Amino acid sequence: MTLYGTLVLLHVIAAVVGLGASFAMPFITKFPKTVSQAQFALRVNKQVEILPKIGSLTLLSTGLIMGFLHTPLFTEIWFVGSLVIYLAAQVIVAALIPKQMKELEAAVERNEGDALSSDYYAIHKKIDSYSYILHASAVIMIFLMSVKPF
Repeated sequence: MTLYGTLVLLHVIAAVVGLGASFAMPFITKFPKTVSQAQFALRVNKQVEILPKIGSLTLLSTGLIMGFLHTPLFTEIWFVGSLVIYLAAQVIVAALIPKQMKELEAAVERNEGDALSSDYYAIHKKIDSYSYILHASAVIMIFLMSVKPF
């Protein structure tokens, strides 16, 4: 297998591992009904988020290395478009969702009783909105890289 072929394989594996876990994360915190369930879900989410972080960095590095090995990729709209979408998604992943997750954790901590407050669900709804954008972005990037429409 060539170096380029190895990079493509690593890129695909990173996408499966990282994106698969990131698609599951919103569901982990969506269904708790009690404070103890929410605390457990938040702990699980923190462990699961390691996979998307590793996958994301691997996707970026393998993608850029493939581009530098085959520089005409930087003139392809599908390639550049995927990079732009990736970078835009990182704003959500690195800034917006972590802020909302801290608010979600704070809502659980200040919760009185065992039933979750409406704050928890309101904050989770915001996280869901960001997740939908990220999931749509991932699907678009996968489409662009698979079909290479332009």
